[in-house]
Amino acid sequence: MIRKTLALLSLSLGIALVNPLWAAIAQVPNLLPSPVPTTRDLPPLPIPTTSEVTPPLKPIAIGSYCTLRQTCLGWDDQIWGQRGKTGDRNALLASIDNSLRYLRKSEAIAAYQNYPIKEITLDRVRQSLLRFRQLVVSSKSAAQLQAAVRREFVFYQSVGNDGKGTVKFTAYYEPVYTASRVRTSIYKYPLYRLPPDFSQWTKPHPKRIDLEGKDGLQGNKTQLRGLELLWFRDRLDAYMVHIQGSAQIKLTNGRTTSVGYAGGTDYPWTSIGKELAKDGKLPLSGLTMPRLISYFRGNPQELSNYLPRWERFIFFQETSGRPATGSIHVPVTAERSIATDKSLMPPGALALIYNSFPYPAPRGKLENRTVSRFVLDQDTGSAIKGPGRVDYFIGSGKLAGDRAGITGGNGSLYYLLLKE
Repeated sequence: MIRKTLALLSLSLGIALVNPLWAAIAQVPNLLPSPVPTTRDLPPLPIPTTSEVTPPLKPIAIGSYCTLRQTCLGWDDQIWGQRGKTGDRNALLASIDNSLRYLRKSEAIAAYQNYPIKEITLDRVRQSLLRFRQLVVSSKSAAQLQAAVRREFVFYQSVGNDGKGTVKFTAYYEPVYTASRVRTSIYKYPLYRLPPDFSQWTKPHPKRIDLEGKDGLQGNKTQLRGLELLWFRDRLDAYMVHIQGSAQIKLTNGRTTSVGYAGGTDYPWTSIGKELAKDGKLPLSGLTMPRLISYFRGNPQELSNYLPRWERFIFFQETSGRPATGSIHVPVTAERSIATDKSLMPPGALALIYNSFPYPAPRGKLENRTVSRFVLDQDTGSAIKGPGRVDYFIGSGKLAGDRAGITGGNGSLYYLLLKE
């Protein structure tokens, strides 16, 4: 599952100003200017502690009046398309259907039995999705859908990392790499299958360096021998698959396949970017994934020094071209799926995010654009902790990776439930 690693390559602090929540007003607080670029390995932001358990979501009053569409909660013009591009209504509907399929499973029933907010039940989540789907199909414009949602739904806002609704955003994607089914002098860095006896491995588990060696080539001398799944020509490529948790693969024989998460050793996330910054190799400020990759391309000898510092090791299974799958065992959809802390947030539910994300601009550049986007909560991750974290699935391939690598900033997260 793609988010079982979700290793969060946020490589800079990327925290801008904090916006307080103004209760019972129609307008969302003006979002920050374009966020400080980040990528995905920032550790979770601290959650304020109190003597009582604070609900992760609180209902807020949302009026029907909105003057500037950019600041209107629920004004999602991507559904119908904009700037000469077709909309993604069908992708949104497919993502809704994926969540509805999940909500029929026994695992969903179990997940909602002890959900901490008593009025958020599996049946209410399911009815909300069904009604929202009808509105997406019948609405003719972003304005029409936005008005219907405000009229019929209650907005539950995440309390965020500060108790005031501030949510830290990052993004993830599914990379596309070339690999070989057999080891060659060029393709020599492997991904590994899950060991058949993994559940019997004693803890603490072996660390990354114990399993593959400092150079990443010693797995044939450890308990990984014979578990090789695919070979890559670049160690960093194989490592990036560990971080993202899945990948589409172009095989050297001309065919294609894909790999997905099958299991992992029991160690926390370590930010390689922060390790480099700590050693004075790169400045932490503005440290993005493209800059990190560029550093290792220019200093390949450093891979052996830094990659083993993330002690967790990931195992994979071949998924034969199937799309990336989230923690609730349904496909994740580009720009319509998010990952949150599933011990706090309702799995499969309809959500609304408000943040700035990078989009393609003329001359191959990326520009930040503030969006209000309907999404489905379908994934999680080992580093996505607390009510103040959202990881946004951007899609597959290089452009998605470029966008994910500089996504960051503070925004807002809401869950939409039909009024009772």
